[in-house]
Amino acid sequence: MKNPFSLGSLLILSLLTGIATMAQSPEIQPMQGVPPSVESQVTKKNYRDFPMSRWAFRNAGAPLNVVMIPRQGEIKPLPGPLRPEIGERQFTDLHGRTLGFDALFEANFADGVAIVQGSRLLHERYFHEFDPHAQHTWFSMTKSLASAAFGVLVEQGKVDLQASPAKYVPELKGSGFERTTIQQVLDHATAIDFKENYTDFNSDFFRYYAPALNMAWLPGAADVQPGEVEIYGTHDFLARFVKPAPALQPGEAFDYNSANADVLGWLIARISGEPFQDFVQRIIWSRLGTEHDAYILVDRAFMPVVTGGMNTTLRDAARFGMMVRDRGVFNGEQVIPGAWVDAILEIDDSLRDNMAANPKYSDDPWLAYHNMWWVLDDAAGEFCAVGIHGQVIYINRSSDTVMAWFSSQPTASAARNPDFHSKLKAARELAASLKR
Repeated sequence: MKNPFSLGSLLILSLLTGIATMAQSPEIQPMQGVPPSVESQVTKKNYRDFPMSRWAFRNAGAPLNVVMIPRQGEIKPLPGPLRPEIGERQFTDLHGRTLGFDALFEANFADGVAIVQGSRLLHERYFHEFDPHAQHTWFSMTKSLASAAFGVLVEQGKVDLQASPAKYVPELKGSGFERTTIQQVLDHATAIDFKENYTDFNSDFFRYYAPALNMAWLPGAADVQPGEVEIYGTHDFLARFVKPAPALQPGEAFDYNSANADVLGWLIARISGEPFQDFVQRIIWSRLGTEHDAYILVDRAFMPVVTGGMNTTLRDAARFGMMVRDRGVFNGEQVIPGAWVDAILEIDDSLRDNMAANPKYSDDPWLAYHNMWWVLDDAAGEFCAVGIHGQVIYINRSSDTVMAWFSSQPTASAARNPDFHSKLKAARELAASLKR
């Protein structure tokens, strides 16, 4: 297993991140007053800026558009008893602070954390007015949910992983996805000529993809009507804008790119014959004994944002993690194929090499990325769903644990981010201590 952290580089980044965070006026509390003051008003333009994000990430349907994914059937309780001493266990974060587990998570911008071992809820804490009945955005953890749903279609023999996505979605012919395989889409190894850039407002991401996704503010973008622009929704972007990278072949490199997940969502809808949200509700969400409805953000054409639109409560996120941990079984019922879950941890040399060769992740603990999941230790069954701003479903089969946490980290990316990796490091250390 690779060395999980380059402590020196993370501590340097920690200092820089801390300076940036102090400059972001955390004393402003979002949505204060009726109506809210101008200074505290959350908008589509500022909803991802800290501290506005603390309100927006648990009320994503306010600045953005959503469709519902209803719960169904009896609630499956997560029995206790809780173990409050877990919250007091001491860990050292990547800012050099030794803190109790709960204090460490709060200091690193967590909004809530839940820990399950077997079917038992061991520990649960909420911060900053977040609570057990509030939904929170998943961001890119949604990719892992889409993978779980897709596995059902694979088991049913409806899809060939070595085929091109264009076989099932002819609109992708001529795009950068025509020459790839579906397996390469799942592994972010598609060699497409498009880079996500969250900071350059002149980038292709902000000019085309973000307006289509309907998750970013740009002047006039919300007023555009269908037919007035070439790229209206996400599917237009995938089919008409994304081209092959001229100097790279599919499979040669791991290059994480959200467009891959939107292709996966398109495949699910086209192959299943159902809208993505309906398929997920029928196949997965209705069978997890969830406590609350979920919802998913939609793009400008009101199509689900499969790359990062899911919103649920914390316990319901943990229930999804429990099902995946247990090879697709929840409450005695096979929800998704066990073989599909096992495949997440089947890491070959090419997957390892592709991760190791990507300099963005050279200081991070990831072993590989496979089937839309981040793998830490294949032998221990340790892997994660991850979303920007610090969303994680952490699974550890060797200790039979699932830990889910939501965050409002000021910095979006997890790569070399001490706020993100402080929580992940503490979770891994705690899971190791819980091995039976």
